[in-house]
This record gives sequence, C-alpha cells and structure tokens, in this order.
Amino acid sequence: MTEATLPIAIPDVIRTEHLVKRFGAVTALRDVSMHLVKGEVLGLVGDNGAGKSTLIKILTGFMQPGGGEISVNGEEVKLRSVSYARSLGIETVYQDLALVNELSVYHNVFLNRELRYSPLPFLNNRKMREQARDHLMKMGVNIPSVDLEVAKLSGGQRQSIAIARAVYTDAKILLLDEPLAAMGAKEATLILELIHNLKAMGEVSIIMIAHNYAQVLEICDRVNLLQHGTITFDKPVAETSLDELNELVMREYRVGTTKTSMKS
Repeated sequence: MTEATLPIAIPDVIRTEHLVKRFGAVTALRDVSMHLVKGEVLGLVGDNGAGKSTLIKILTGFMQPGGGEISVNGEEVKLRSVSYARSLGIETVYQDLALVNELSVYHNVFLNRELRYSPLPFLNNRKMREQARDHLMKMGVNIPSVDLEVAKLSGGQRQSIAIARAVYTDAKILLLDEPLAAMGAKEATLILELIHNLKAMGEVSIIMIAHNYAQVLEICDRVNLLQHGTITFDKPVAETSLDELNELVMREYRVGTTKTSMKS
C-alpha cells in the first residue's frame, strides 16, 4: 500500500488576528481576523462604514491598530509606517490613484524612483521609457504610447497604470481600494483582465475592496464580508453565490430596520 499523499499547505502571505481600532467612542474594527493566501485574490466587501478602508490603512502601515496581531509571511510584524510596509512588499492603490496627470505614462511609472545618469543628476528618459513599455507589455496593459500624458488616458487605463506602477516596485501583496468604482463596463473589463493576468503570473497576492458582488465572484478566489468591524463571512467564490451575498446584506438591513422601528 502506498501512503496517502497529504495536501500541500499554501502559506499565508498576510494574516491578522483580532484587530481592533477605535476613534474615540467609535469602534471601526472590533475583532478582525483574516488571511491572504499566496497567489490568491481576496474580495473584501461590505457596506460603507463597515471598516474596509480602516483595515486597508492598517495593512498598508498608514494607521496603527489599537490591538491584535499582524503577520507577514509567517512573521509577526508591527506595520509602523507606509515605508516599512512597502519594504515588506505591501503596496496600496487608492481610488485617487496618486498619478500626475501632466506627466507621461513612463514618468508616472517611475514617479519618485526616477532613473538618472549617475553620477549626473539628469533623468535617463530613454531607459525609463523602455523599461516602462516592457513592464506594461508583460502585464498586458495596452495603451497607445508610454509618451502620452496620463490626463489623456481613460479611467480604466489610468487605473491600470497605477496598478502596474505598484507591481513594478516589486510588490508581493497588493491592496486595491475600489479599483472598479465609477467605471463603465468597458473600463471595468480592462481592470478585470489586468487582475486576471496578475493571477496567472502568480507573483502577487491581492486584496480587492469592491461593492459589485458579481465582479468579485468573477475575478476573486475567495470573499470576505466585513460587517460592523468584524469578518462575518469567509468562503471560496466557488462555494457561494450572488444570491447568498445579497441575502446576507439584506438580512442585516432587515434586522437594523426592525431595531430602529422598535425604538421609535
């Protein structure tokens, strides 16, 4: 008889245990335990005010938790600053993208990391242009030219540039804050294809905040529902459905409406 082959455990690239964050009398996170497996895309959903943005700010080092633990690649860490989180491979792309519209695509890719003719202070535009073009091509980002000003690109193309820039900094954990917000179907498709390409490359693990459950089920591997500062739902997308997610949110709404009616 042969011994049964045990499944190979995929390591967590980031894990939180019982995170808490309060702002005076307001509790934004009350007990958040979640994890991100290497190479997966985790969809983080929840109503406005559920604590999603607070959680992302803690994971990116911008904000400190009031309690709980965070581990990166199995090691407990204190994400004391954005720069320290970046040194661990954690990058965030916010809705405002932090792009400079007046600069070219390739200058935005190298923003604050410009290549120069050392020891001279002059920019090596040729090398930055070539490297930016190669990187965008590798990621499947299609734009007319890396010489174009970012202001002349569509919303989906600008979002793609912001994500590509984060990956180019050697990010291993990518936090995407509403990357599909206020986009039409065509532009959203661009971003979904980019995330799909990143999944296929297998070099980046992603947490994506989103409100559109159908898009989450389309591109993510697993979904977490954050309600009142706590993860109340954690399932692979293959084991849930749009109806189940909608029912969970509507159930909370009905309970909240009932409590309000009883008080009045």
